[in-house]
Parts: sequence; structure tokens; C-alpha cells
Amino acid sequence: MSPINLAIVGVGKIVRDQHLPAVAKNADYRLIAAASRHGTVDGIDNFKSIDEMLAAVPAIEAVSLCMPPQYRYEAAEKALSAGKHVFLEKPPGATLSEVADLEALAAARGVSLFASWHSRYAPAVEAAKSFLAGTTIRSMRVIWKEDVRHWHPNQEWIWQAGGLGVFDPGINALSIVTHILPRPVFITAATLEFPENRDAPIAATMTFSDAKGLDLAAEFDWRQTGKQSWDIVAETDAGTMVLSEGGAKLSIDGKLVHEEPEQEYPMLYRRFAEIVKAGKSDVDLAPLRHVADAFMLGRRKFVEAFHD
Repeated sequence: MSPINLAIVGVGKIVRDQHLPAVAKNADYRLIAAASRHGTVDGIDNFKSIDEMLAAVPAIEAVSLCMPPQYRYEAAEKALSAGKHVFLEKPPGATLSEVADLEALAAARGVSLFASWHSRYAPAVEAAKSFLAGTTIRSMRVIWKEDVRHWHPNQEWIWQAGGLGVFDPGINALSIVTHILPRPVFITAATLEFPENRDAPIAATMTFSDAKGLDLAAEFDWRQTGKQSWDIVAETDAGTMVLSEGGAKLSIDGKLVHEEPEQEYPMLYRRFAEIVKAGKSDVDLAPLRHVADAFMLGRRKFVEAFHD
């Protein structure tokens, strides 16, 4: 099968750090175009908008959309309507309804839609899922704390309505939790902390349960300096499981049992090629649904103003 002619829209830091290296090493793709208001990619055709790009390069077969989620629906609708397969960076959209509409459009046009969750492809996630499937979970704690000034310096979109705030990293944790747990969970309570000068939260605490009464709590915070915390801890009948460093390492009762080099984006693009070749879509909205539920159910608490 010939390589998939791929285009990328929204050339920012995540594209340069992750997408371009992953695509360059994957023989399933040929990167032929990019569209971005500010960024360009060397060696290919570059455009200022997706409209210009689609009109000028009909050979494009698939498009990766990497702009902020508030602007993704319009671009995805145009690409799908033009008969292109679409890869959505996380989160897949600003609302559940718009992503559901895109999924229906992809089905109608006979093309593939991929809602990517890169943290699910962290090295130790599948091992954690297997471990939990073989035991009884007593409780789980999710601690996801990082420094927004380090990871998102001067990115105003992330503080705007629809930018998700602390749920931008927090949804990574939710994507792992919803993948490794044997049963679906739902939010029972939440508190969202909003800086008085921002439209998105800087911190959140949530409790969850499931049909069996699971004790699950999550804490997200963007104000952590020093060592960053991306950990999921589960107390089980088979011991204490710690999935640490964003899913990179798995320990049981303090013993490291799984660690591999990180390959999240290469695996995402491998999966995208699989569904394109199979003629199907992969659109799991569980992580985004939990974020929407947190905004719906959560108590709002206003805290001091945040300035970069």
C-alpha cells in the first residue's frame, strides 16, 4: 500500500516536538503540506489556512489537526467534507456535541476519524491495565500536578473558555484511568478553582465511583513547582500499584515491574494508519465526557489571579 499523503494544520510546539519526528520515522506516511497562521515546515508546501491548502493540494489523503480545541471543529468539518481522514490532537474538540457531529460526518463520507489520547500509549499503561484486570481494586488516587509556566508559557488560549485550563493535562490522566479500569466510572463531586482573572480552572479535585462503589479521587493542579507529579496509585488485593511519570513506569509494592522508552506519538500514528487502512474510526469520548461532567457538576471556587 502506498504511503498516506498527510498534511498538518497548526504548526506549533507540539507539532515540532512530537508530530513531525513521529511522522518522519513512519513509512506509512508522506508529509506533503502544512497550514498554519504562524509556523511552517521545511521542505513541503505551506499555507496560511486549511482552505488554501485543500484547494491547492488535492493529493492530500489525511490531515492532522493540532490547533487549540476551540478552533478544531471548523477545520475538521472542512477536511472530512473534502473526503480526508482526520487525526484530532487531544482533546478532540471543545464540546462533546461537535465531536459527535464529526464522527457522524466521517461515517457518512466513508473516511476515518481518530480522537487521539497520547497518554494511553505511555509505556507502562497496558501493563497496568493487565494488572488491574487480574485483581480487585480497593481504591485509586490520581495526582496530576505540574507547572503551567513551564509547559504552557504565554499561551492565552488555554485560559480562555473552551481551553480547558488544568484539564488540558488532567485529561491525559483521565484518558489513562478510563483505559485501565475494568468498568466505567462517573463523577460524584468536584471542585474547580478559577483564578479571578481567568475563564478556565487552575486546579480541580474530583471524586468518582462505579457500579461497584469504587473509591476513586483525582487531584489536578497547575501551580506545582519543582518535581512534577503524574501518578496513579491503586490499592488492590494484589498489592499497591503505582503508575508513575505519566504512565512511563509501573511498580507493584515498591518494585519496578515495567519500564520502556517513551513512544507515545509514534504509536498514535501507527494506530491512525491502522484505522485508515481498515476503513474505520476510533473516537472514544470518555475522557472529554468526564471533563464536561466536572464543569457541569463541580462547585466553582475563585482563587487569586494568575499572571505568567
